Amino acid sequence: MSGLSKLNVSNPKVWVVIGVGLAGVLILAEVHRRRGKASSYDEEDFGAFIERFELLPFPQPPPPAARLPLSGLTFAINDNFDIKGYITGYGSAEWKRTHEAAVKTAIVVTTMLRSGATCVGKTIMDELGFGILGENKNYGTPTNPQKPSHVPGGSSSGSAVAAAAQIVDFALGTDTVACIRVPASFCGVLGFRPSHGLVSTIGVLPNSQSLDTVGLLASVPSVLHLVGHALLQLNTLAPKKTRRIVIADDIFQLSKVPLQKTVYVISKVADKLSGYQTSKHINFGQYIAANVPSLQIFREESTDQQTGMSTLRALSSAMLFLQRHEFKTNHEEWIKSVKPKLSSDVSNRVSAAINTTQENVKTLYKVRIEMRTALKSLLKDDGILVIPTVADPPLKRSSRKGLPTEFHDRMNALLSIANMSGGCQVAIPLGKHDDSPISVSFIASHGNDKFLLDTVLDMYSSLQEHVSIISSSSLLPDMNGSMDAAELLKEKGNAAYKGKQWNKAISFYSEAIKLEDTNATYHSNRAAAYLELGCFQQAEDDCNKAISFDKKNVKAYLRRGTARESMLFYKEALQDFKHALVLEPQNKVAGLAEKRLRKLIS
Repeated sequence: MSGLSKLNVSNPKVWVVIGVGLAGVLILAEVHRRRGKASSYDEEDFGAFIERFELLPFPQPPPPAARLPLSGLTFAINDNFDIKGYITGYGSAEWKRTHEAAVKTAIVVTTMLRSGATCVGKTIMDELGFGILGENKNYGTPTNPQKPSHVPGGSSSGSAVAAAAQIVDFALGTDTVACIRVPASFCGVLGFRPSHGLVSTIGVLPNSQSLDTVGLLASVPSVLHLVGHALLQLNTLAPKKTRRIVIADDIFQLSKVPLQKTVYVISKVADKLSGYQTSKHINFGQYIAANVPSLQIFREESTDQQTGMSTLRALSSAMLFLQRHEFKTNHEEWIKSVKPKLSSDVSNRVSAAINTTQENVKTLYKVRIEMRTALKSLLKDDGILVIPTVADPPLKRSSRKGLPTEFHDRMNALLSIANMSGGCQVAIPLGKHDDSPISVSFIASHGNDKFLLDTVLDMYSSLQEHVSIISSSSLLPDMNGSMDAAELLKEKGNAAYKGKQWNKAISFYSEAIKLEDTNATYHSNRAAAYLELGCFQQAEDDCNKAISFDKKNVKAYLRRGTARESMLFYKEALQDFKHALVLEPQNKVAGLAEKRLRKLIS
C-alpha cells in the first residue's frame, strides 16, 4: 500500500489466543475471492475516506498457538475514533481545527488490532454524528455503490460505503440514533448495532451516551459473525436454542416494500429451517403501549385511533429528547464558543439540542428501563423481533428539498425500538424493490448478541435463496367467474363487516375480487376491513386499485387517506382528503382530516 504512513502499535505483554479453525480459513478464502472481484476499487475509494493510513495488527503468537481470529482482514473506522497521533475530526473541519491529536488509541480499535485485523484509514461521517443522509459539506458525500445518484445514509456513511464497495472487509462506526443501520440499509450491507454498553466507547467521541454504541458493517455474513464475536469477546461455543421469530405486522405497514418481499420470505425460511418455531405475528405498537406506561407523557393529542402507532411516535420523541439533552451536556460549551458553520440539516439538529430545555429527564431514563423490560419479556432469550430497517428508500444526493416531517417520523419510529431498549439489532439486505435495496432488521433483547449473530448467520443463505426465487417469479391475477356470484360474496362480506368479523369480511371480499378483479367497490370495501385490522399497506393497495378503476370513488380516497396517515405519509394523505372534498365538498370526515393534517405538517 504505497503512499501510506505505517504505524505499528505497542507490543502486548499478554496474548489473547483464539482459535479460528476451519471456519476462519473458509471466511478468509471468501474474503480474498471478493477482493479479487473488487480489484478495480484499488484506484477509487468511492469518496469514503477522510484519511488513509495503516495500523498493523499485533504480532501472531508463536506456534503451536492458533492464528489470531481476524488475521488477514482489513477495516476502516469512523472519524470519531481516536488514533494516537491523529486528530479526531468528528466529521467536522471546525472540530478538527479546534482540537489536538489524540494521545491514545480507542480501546475498540486496539481490540481489532489485537485480534489480527489491519486498519487502513478513517472514513467520512455526518458532522458531529448528527445526520441520517451521509452528506458532508467539508469532505463530500461518499458514493453509494448500490445507487450512486442517491445518498449512502449516515452518519457512518464512509464506513458503509467502504464495506459495500469491498474496499475493506469490515468497518467500525458508531450508532446513536441511526448511524449504522440506515447506511447499511441504503448501501445494501449488513449492519450490527450491539447491545448498549457491551462494547467500550473509551476513545470514541460521544454524541449521547445513553444511546451511543460501537457497531460494525460488513458485506459478508461470516465476517460480520466473526468480527462481532471479537468485538464483544464472545465465546464461540454455545448450545443452540430453539428460535422464535416474532414479526411486527403493524411496523411493516410503514414500509412501501411489498410484504411478499419481506415478511413472506422470512416466514418461509423460518418454517423451512430446523430449530425454529412457527413465526408469530404481533401488533408491536400496541404491545409497547400496554407495557411502557411512562410513554404516556410523550404522546401527542391526536384523533388517531391507532394507539400502537401513536405510541411508537411517542417512543421516538423520547429518544430524540434524550439525545438532545445529552448532546447539550457534552458539547454546549464548544458549540457556543466556536460557533461552527455546519450544514443546514446538522445545524438544525444541533440548534434544537442546544436550545431545548428538557423538563422530563428522569422520565426519559424511566422509558429506557421500561422498554428494556418490555422487550425482554416479549423475546426472552430465544426470540427475534423482525421489522423493516427503514421505511423509505434513499433520497437523491444534494436534494434541495428539506427532509419532510413524515420521513423523519417513519424513520425514527423504526429506529427507536433498539435505541430505547438497549437491545441489539442487525440490518440484513434482502434484494431490491424499485431499484433500491431492501433491508429488514432482526432485534434481540439486551445481552443476547451472540444469539442474534448466530441466527443471522444461520438464516442468511436461505433468505438470499428465497429472495432470488421471489425476484424471478411473477404473480398473475386470477380473472374468472360471474358478476352475480361476486355480488353475492360482496354482500356476505358486508354482513361480516357489520358484525365486526374483519377477517371473515376480507375473505369474502377477496373471493369476490377473484371473480371480478376490476370492481372498485370490492377493493374499497376490503380496504375498510384491512383498516380495522391495522393492515394499512394492504388497505392502501386496495384503494389504489379502486381509484384506478373509478376515479370518483370517494370512499376509496377517504380510506387511502386514513391508511397513509396511519403510516405517517401526511402529505399524501392530505391530498387524498382534499380530493375527496373536491368530489364531496360537504364531507365532514374529509374536512376534519384536512384540518388535522395541515396542522401536523405545519
